[in-house]
Amino acid sequence: MPLKRRQFVFLSGISGFGLAFLSKIQRHSSEYTSCRLHQRNPNLNLVSQTQPLTSAPILRFVSLADTGTGAKGQYAVAQAMTQYHKQNVFDLAILAGDNIYNDGEIEKIGAVFERPYEPLLKQGVKFRACLGNHDIRTANGDPQVKYPGFNMQGRYYTFRRDAVHFFALDTNNNADWTSQLPWLETELSRSDAPWKIVFGHHQIYSSGHYGENQKLIKELTPLFQKHNVQLYINGHDHDYERTREINGTTYLTCGAGAGVRPVGRSEWTEHSAEKLSFAAYEVYRDRIEISAIDTKNKVFDRGVVQL
Repeated sequence: MPLKRRQFVFLSGISGFGLAFLSKIQRHSSEYTSCRLHQRNPNLNLVSQTQPLTSAPILRFVSLADTGTGAKGQYAVAQAMTQYHKQNVFDLAILAGDNIYNDGEIEKIGAVFERPYEPLLKQGVKFRACLGNHDIRTANGDPQVKYPGFNMQGRYYTFRRDAVHFFALDTNNNADWTSQLPWLETELSRSDAPWKIVFGHHQIYSSGHYGENQKLIKELTPLFQKHNVQLYINGHDHDYERTREINGTTYLTCGAGAGVRPVGRSEWTEHSAEKLSFAAYEVYRDRIEISAIDTKNKVFDRGVVQL
């Protein structure tokens, strides 16, 4: 039967409304599904696959300290570093002092360095060390300064990797501070690197056994602030602690390379832990991503230092 004009217009309106209604339902259903997926897994990547992935880091390195015992704790951390290297290749390790217990005897170097880190050394990982308080008990640490595997260019020295400039200090009480402090200021002022990282054995801000180091706070932190040092790495306290940014600098204790002591929290603490561990760093143009990794190969802290 032929449709009258009014019937045709009415039915056409219903059809258009129905299609629009169905389209709206589909759209809301898709948004609801996406939302529910994201709620179940907040790390789910919902970004279009056509967008470029995050660029690779310009440098990856690790740090650890208070390592040189030759005991099972040191070997456990070394094994975790080796495992991390298999998936995240790095060729630089910062060794922030107390490299040989108890008295810095260089004849122990096989047991406390060459054997624990042999798999990494064979794969070309270069260790850069500084002197701790135990290291200077024998010949004031000179044998370690001369030891090729520690790649030290003196009791304090500097080196650069791409956009990152590293400054190694001798923070011991008998250090030549009258020469070292002017040297540090000169080197920091000369550097045009966007990233400046200083490392030494002794803590500056710490919630561990030794606490805050008022001497180094007075002598070093003004230079860090003046010359935009973004990160200071140390050992001495046998724990892991990452501070919030303090006047532009993040302070990271990674002294749990072979043993641990209790650690608390301070008003400037972002994370602290009594875990055998090392710290891993991925440097990008605009940030440094820090991961604290324990002997079970678990990341127990993540932090970001912004440029």
